[in-house]
Amino acid sequence: MRARQTKPRLLQALIDAFHLPDLRQRLLITIGILVIFRFVAHVPLPGVDAVALRQLFEQNALLGMLDMFSGGALRNFSVAAMGVYPYITASIIMSLLQPVIPRLQALTQEGEAGRHKINRITHWLTIPLAGLSGYGQLVLLRRAGVVASFDPLPTIAMIFALMAGTVFLVWLGELITEYGIGNGISIIIFGGIVAGYWDLLQGGFLAGQQGQFAGLIVYLVIAVLTTAVIVIFTEAHRRIPVQYTRTVYRGGRMYRQSGATHIPLRVNSSGMIPLIFAMSIVVFPGVVASYFANASGADPNLANHIMNVFDPNARMPLGLFYWVLYFVLVIGFAFFYTVVIYQQQDLPGTLQRQGGFIPGIRPGKQTADYLNQVISRITWAGALFLALVAIIPFLAKAMTNVQVIQLSTVGLLIVVGVVLDTMKQLEAQLVMRRYEGFIK
Repeated sequence: MRARQTKPRLLQALIDAFHLPDLRQRLLITIGILVIFRFVAHVPLPGVDAVALRQLFEQNALLGMLDMFSGGALRNFSVAAMGVYPYITASIIMSLLQPVIPRLQALTQEGEAGRHKINRITHWLTIPLAGLSGYGQLVLLRRAGVVASFDPLPTIAMIFALMAGTVFLVWLGELITEYGIGNGISIIIFGGIVAGYWDLLQGGFLAGQQGQFAGLIVYLVIAVLTTAVIVIFTEAHRRIPVQYTRTVYRGGRMYRQSGATHIPLRVNSSGMIPLIFAMSIVVFPGVVASYFANASGADPNLANHIMNVFDPNARMPLGLFYWVLYFVLVIGFAFFYTVVIYQQQDLPGTLQRQGGFIPGIRPGKQTADYLNQVISRITWAGALFLALVAIIPFLAKAMTNVQVIQLSTVGLLIVVGVVLDTMKQLEAQLVMRRYEGFIK
């Protein structure tokens, strides 16, 4: 309890960090790299009709949400329009392939050298994924009349520019990881989301002008409560008590030493990954159907009906299908990704190799069954939490009738997670320096 009371608070941790030259340098490097990222996000690609692009974003709510994650880079269609999301996709693919491919599974057991090799493969996989994503964006914008020319040479140049923008942002993120504070890739995503919140402020101002003050207040209350719940579930974990016994030889005699600790099993161990997977699936049919749909004013065909079914802003009861499907998919992917994570960790085998055991549970199969049972129970709480977070934008609009603001709970989940993780790393640096006697 005493250790928790002496733990640095948020503002005090920042003040103490600026009093230390090395931590101050790390913080300034992080801020400087974020400034560079925001500068790159406003460097547009040539050959894009800015007026048509603005009209497209006003008509498509999904593009507006994706633009918030890129910090306005997609709305400007800059060289950083894709952000670091091709790298995130490559990382997820590598995580899913490691239990399946024996060679990758062997690399995970080679320690730091194996992690460097997996990271190198992830970087190489990012490049073709960025190229495919860039080409898909250009095709979508070409159909909307935003990109005037689709000749081979300008198209290839734009795709390579988008790929270079993604690789550059990944490099900036790794510079933050090495020379700054926090996980660099997460900090880059955090910077883009926070920069996109300016549109939310403008939407709130517009709602006030329209006389929706009561709905706007309820909307803000929902956002604050959602943030609080995200903090609680992000930090929530179940502690599994573990005891260790080891044999020590002293003076020709054998002594047994024992110690106790715990395994923290996180309630939401899958993070935001189930939300991304589920969103990709519910968005994909509508995106594909948009390529074959008739223009507005013409007779609707099957593709138009599919677009309406998978439109998050469709009128009731049609719009309910999108959110119910989203809710169910988030729960399913939460269980799937949690199982993948714990299979990779192999907790029962690790405990047995290190001489650890759970009190009252026999090592081996009984330990594995016990841990699987505990993980299954707490995953239900984490999965339902993520599913509720996913549909809060739908509930907020239904309760408040405020249509001019798009509350991105996925963005809130990322922002809260990055802030908590960064502050923990900053506090760990401060505690280490206090222990070494740098701060009195």
